[in-house]
Amino acid sequence: MKGFKNMRIELPEKVKQIITTIQAAGFEAYAVGGCVRDSLLGRIPDDWDITTSAKPEQIKALFARTIDTGIQHGTVTVMLDKEGFEVTTYRIDGKYEDSRHPKEVTFTANLTEDLKRRDFTINAMAYNETEGLIDIFDGKGDIERKLIRCVGEARERFKEDALRMMRAVRFSAQLGYAIEENTRAAMKELAPTLKNISAERIQTELVKLVTSPNPDYLKIAYETGVTAVILPEFDKMMETEQKNPHHCYSVGEHTLCAMKHIKADKVLRLSMLFHDIGKPDTLTIDEKGIYHFYGHPELGKEMTREVMRRLKFDNDTLYKVMKMVSFHDYNISPTPKGMRRAIYKIGEDAMPFLFPVKQADLDAQSDYQREEKQNTLNNLKEIYEKVLAEKDCVSLKTLAVTGSDLIAAGMKPGKEIGEVLNRLLQLVIDDPECNTKEFLLQQAMENS
Repeated sequence: MKGFKNMRIELPEKVKQIITTIQAAGFEAYAVGGCVRDSLLGRIPDDWDITTSAKPEQIKALFARTIDTGIQHGTVTVMLDKEGFEVTTYRIDGKYEDSRHPKEVTFTANLTEDLKRRDFTINAMAYNETEGLIDIFDGKGDIERKLIRCVGEARERFKEDALRMMRAVRFSAQLGYAIEENTRAAMKELAPTLKNISAERIQTELVKLVTSPNPDYLKIAYETGVTAVILPEFDKMMETEQKNPHHCYSVGEHTLCAMKHIKADKVLRLSMLFHDIGKPDTLTIDEKGIYHFYGHPELGKEMTREVMRRLKFDNDTLYKVMKMVSFHDYNISPTPKGMRRAIYKIGEDAMPFLFPVKQADLDAQSDYQREEKQNTLNNLKEIYEKVLAEKDCVSLKTLAVTGSDLIAAGMKPGKEIGEVLNRLLQLVIDDPECNTKEFLLQQAMENS
């Protein structure tokens, strides 16, 4: 068994306590997987998983508080104070029948057998302070080579769990690593089996990928056939040219570039992923051979709704991303009145996302009229900040009259109240000085 006795990793006190308690009872125990990888990378692990030769019932006998989190797969959560640590018995997975779950698992006393079933070499290392680093598959070497490589035979690993193909791309994007040749070839062959994976699991990996330091590594998912299964709309974007002075990339390459130019926020990155999703289906070519995409934001909004629902995104994320797709190309009149109208139309909650989206879109375009476009965008940002600073009324929330005020002034309750309030709001958006209770009530009574 390949080990590095002199390799030191700083284990948290509670992890040490669990490992030494298990060892004192005559069993083996190690920190394993992602926490070991992150420690070698100089990162602080999110959580610490422990693997052991002890059976679940033996672990339960050693600790005062445990929770049966996945006992059929050998996992018990050990509670120390209010913190939980997953402790899993070494196991051998049986035959996989659904590209996700083993039909059965067999417990083993052999660490090597347990590490063999893991996905990538960088996730198949174990460590304790007695033995040092156990690295049978040269995960440490792959970290040094900046390589994502399957443990053992790549085809077998992907047949066991097809989601591992997405995890390969995601780790590649998070770490800036290449995917090893055989691993990549197996992905190309087995990508169609991703159809067996639930939308929720695919969504989780997609979000981790696009919010990583290298969201443009989504291109690897395209090249290996992964997006053909999980996001075929992106393949169409990659295959749609933009022969237009404003652009120097295909729709897909522009999208990848735009994601790189915006901060790693879920809503912002997804907005850039989908902002031009409507372009392939709105392409027209004029008599000069210039490509146009009239109406792509509106079609894109509906396509985004369909894709995000298919991938089981929550409603709040879906709503914000759809807003950005719909309005990313919206021309705002460069005046305070124009800005107030835009905020009313787009929504106060969605508006802060719009300027980073417009900036990233611009950053991924050609140099054609770039300075002029940048000046226009900077000017709009200044006007927006001014409107915010002056607390101008742009929604019914801050209108100086309410429905109750109108009823108290003699109007009959009903749908007309809402219509009157919206009419008054338009007056105030055009002229903030109008936002006084006295003036608005007078306007309401005169026009009702």
